[in-house]
Amino acid sequence: MESELVALGVQTFKIALLLALPGLITGMLIGLGVSIFQATTQINEMTLSFIPKIVAVIIVIILTMPWMLNEINDFATSIFNMIPTFVK
Repeated sequence: MESELVALGVQTFKIALLLALPGLITGMLIGLGVSIFQATTQINEMTLSFIPKIVAVIIVIILTMPWMLNEINDFATSIFNMIPTFVK
């Protein structure tokens, strides 16, 4: 019983990390690219670093939304199927 709950907690953290990765990686790569651009051109505009990251992350979230919804749906279905095993 306790091992199943621990496994469920680990699975929950894994799915949360998996769903967050596309946006986080996109923000990191765009931020790195903008930082390199700012360092080479010596342009220190604050909005230059935020706007491309926000736009890119929104685009990636929109593009990966069907996959994310499918993953969340599968995870929720598996949790609902596990409910009878926890009620004893």
